Amino acid sequence: MVATIAQMIGKVSPKFYAQNGSELLKKYGSYDKIPAEEIKPRAVTYLNTTPQGLKEIPVGATKLFKSEGTEASFNLMYDSPSEKLEPVYFFILDLMESFGLKPEKLIDNFSSTPGSGHFSELGTKATAMQQQASSLMGNINTVLRSVLNLIYDLRDFRIRLQSYEDLKSEDKNKSEAAKLSLKQIWIDKVDIQKGNSSVKAMALGQGGFVTLLDAFLVAKDEKDVDKLDLNDRVKRILKPRIFEFNNWLKQSEQELRKRYEIEKTYLKSQVSSLKLYSRWAKPYLKAATDLEQKNLGRTPDFVKTFDTIILELTLLGKNQINPGELALQGEFPRDFAKESYSKKFKRKYYSCILVDFRFRGIPQKVSQQGHYAFGGRVEVSFKAYALNDDELKALEKEIEKSDVGDVLQLIEGTTKESLGQLQDEIDFYLNEPEEEEKKEKSGNVLRDLFEPFSALFGAYDKAEKPKEKKSDDKKPKNEIVKIDSDNWYESEFFRKTAAKSAIDVAYSLFDLYKKAHGMPSYS
Repeated sequence: MVATIAQMIGKVSPKFYAQNGSELLKKYGSYDKIPAEEIKPRAVTYLNTTPQGLKEIPVGATKLFKSEGTEASFNLMYDSPSEKLEPVYFFILDLMESFGLKPEKLIDNFSSTPGSGHFSELGTKATAMQQQASSLMGNINTVLRSVLNLIYDLRDFRIRLQSYEDLKSEDKNKSEAAKLSLKQIWIDKVDIQKGNSSVKAMALGQGGFVTLLDAFLVAKDEKDVDKLDLNDRVKRILKPRIFEFNNWLKQSEQELRKRYEIEKTYLKSQVSSLKLYSRWAKPYLKAATDLEQKNLGRTPDFVKTFDTIILELTLLGKNQINPGELALQGEFPRDFAKESYSKKFKRKYYSCILVDFRFRGIPQKVSQQGHYAFGGRVEVSFKAYALNDDELKALEKEIEKSDVGDVLQLIEGTTKESLGQLQDEIDFYLNEPEEEEKKEKSGNVLRDLFEPFSALFGAYDKAEKPKEKKSDDKKPKNEIVKIDSDNWYESEFFRKTAAKSAIDVAYSLFDLYKKAHGMPSYS
């Protein structure tokens, strides 16, 4: 069972918005461990028994947030098979805008009965989107494998190049160690191709060249060979090998650096291709996911052979309360308007309205235009809440973790998160300074906050950001939002004022819709 938004609000603030909040907190210890599905949700509660008495609730009154009070939830039902359902939704949406609530859509689900024409048509569209997305994802995976291989190649090249850098070190021990390492590479990779006449084969064989390998590792150049206590036979074999190694040492470094730069350029090209494919794939992935239907299980309204559609929508609107303005209006103590007092207010509080829509409609194709109109029954509930910054952040994280946020998670998982483990290395290689810059600014590495998949979110061009600015994006996504208890100011003034305002607005939205459509003013 998927948790509703009301249950998620009850989870992040069980003291106020869960009927069984005390029991669950005792059972699980903290709000973040409570399963949202176990919450018995409720909105703000008040002791007034009639809507007409709402405006009589004084600021700071104890009539709010009482378990025995009435829940601030106002419900209406509109049933008209011949009229469209869209006007109901847009009337309420525009009404919320006029109240300054700035509504945000949190849930948008639908399901058509398998026997309806609407089901068949949407299924065809979904299949087309899935095929296009699948084709682009195949291209993305191909490029992704190429990027991974390039990263591993560049890592190997960098390890090899480090030996060449150490060879030029002023530290004698480091320089000698680097040269021995390169000699070992030459023996294992280059000289070994000579077969039985290689240094290692002759030294380990039965030809009497036991000292050849040790002498090769000790000698620096051809002149140095003459200083060694070796017989002439070994020296004649050793000199050309030392000569070959020194030539290889110069040429291999040049070739390796060229290959390193070519691979870096190719990596940049591949990452750009990955960005482009990701940008192209996003609309198809989003459309294909949006066209997926929700499983309604045993809902009695959903009969397989009927021509029926079920729509579920949830809007959340919020309006911040301003203590300074309320103090000037006389609703708060005058001291609240002073700057010295405002520093004691650690969080902002909001009047929040949760509007749930449930449509049960009959899809009717509009002539040959290829789209449908929906007439039927709509149930709307207006619920009032008072939430602070921390609770809203926790609610946002809860939505991201739930099935409500699956669409975004799937899209990010198929593209952006694919290279999450290698992001630092990609940044390093793509933003590595040139050799001249290294000499001028030794020890400084210039890095942009380069995001290979930023095209998924519309930021196709790379943006440069100040180094001293630390981004909050580095925080873990699953970090728990700490929600402190209300202090005296918040408890006695802010939350209660926000709750009273939310009740008034929720009832006003409900009442205005009723009056606008000639319905009696009761829930």
